[in-house]
Amino acid sequence: MRAGKLDRTISIERKTETVSPTGAPIAAWLNTATVRAEIVTQSASEFLTGFGEAESGTIVFRIRYLAGITTADRVSYAGQVYDLKEVTETGRRRGLELRAVATG
Repeated sequence: MRAGKLDRTISIERKTETVSPTGAPIAAWLNTATVRAEIVTQSASEFLTGFGEAESGTIVFRIRYLAGITTADRVSYAGQVYDLKEVTETGRRRGLELRAVATG
C-alpha cells in the first residue's frame, strides 16, 4: 500500500450507550480512530423499493490495517456518514477495504 494514495481523512465511529440521570439509555457515536484512506470506488445506484425508487451511494475506502473494525461501526467522510456493510482484510494484515453505504 503506497502512502501517496492515502489522500483522504476519514473517521471511524462506534456506537456507545450511556445512561442519563433519569435512567433512560442514550445512544451516541464515539470517534474511535481518524485515519488516512484511499477511495477505491464510488458509485450511486438507483434501485426499486416497495414504495418507489431510492438511491444508494456506495463507496469503498482502503486503509492501513486497524484491528477491531466491524460492520457495527460507521465512517464519517466529508460531512457524510456511511454505514459499513463489509470489512475485508487485504494481504496479511496489510490493509482493510471498507465497503460502505451512505445513510440519510
